[in-house]
Amino acid sequence: MSGHPTHPHDAAPGWSFCPQCATRLETRLLRPGEPTRLACPACDFILFLDPKVAAGCILEIDGRIVLLRRAIPPAVGKWVYPGGYVDRGETVPAAAAREALEEVCLQVEPRSLLGVYSYAGSPIVVVVYVAEVVGGTLAVGDEALEVRTFAPEALPWNDLAFPSTFDALADYLRRVHAMEPPADATDPAPP
Repeated sequence: MSGHPTHPHDAAPGWSFCPQCATRLETRLLRPGEPTRLACPACDFILFLDPKVAAGCILEIDGRIVLLRRAIPPAVGKWVYPGGYVDRGETVPAAAAREALEEVCLQVEPRSLLGVYSYAGSPIVVVVYVAEVVGGTLAVGDEALEVRTFAPEALPWNDLAFPSTFDALADYLRRVHAMEPPADATDPAPP
């Protein structure tokens, strides 16, 4: 539709045909103010692209925050708290705990919701918990090049992986340590 702003729903890579009747999908504006959607002109099926949910947790060992250096795209080599995608049928807190075990070899229990982070143009919604370590030994796990603990005042602000990493760590410092990120810290650009 001419003049309608682009929106993440406007593009649906991999979807060309209706999953119900195999007719070629077309782009349609269903209601003013909404994004365009892929729809079937034959059976009126509408393809709604849902966001992907990711879960993570911020945890401390001896007053130091656990971060891992990513080994996989996007943001290879950048620092992030343990986290990843929620599997269908899995609870969000269970996904956060599973990711901590997979990535930094720690058994954790999410204790409180820190925040939910979403950004215009991104299909990912990130749910972050404050978690407590209840077992395991800090070590490099799946998808990590390195794991380290950082004093709250020494976080690698200018080498973080994602905007949600920056925002969640900033919120955590404010909530738990009554601190602000340093004035020269820069929020990473989305990958």
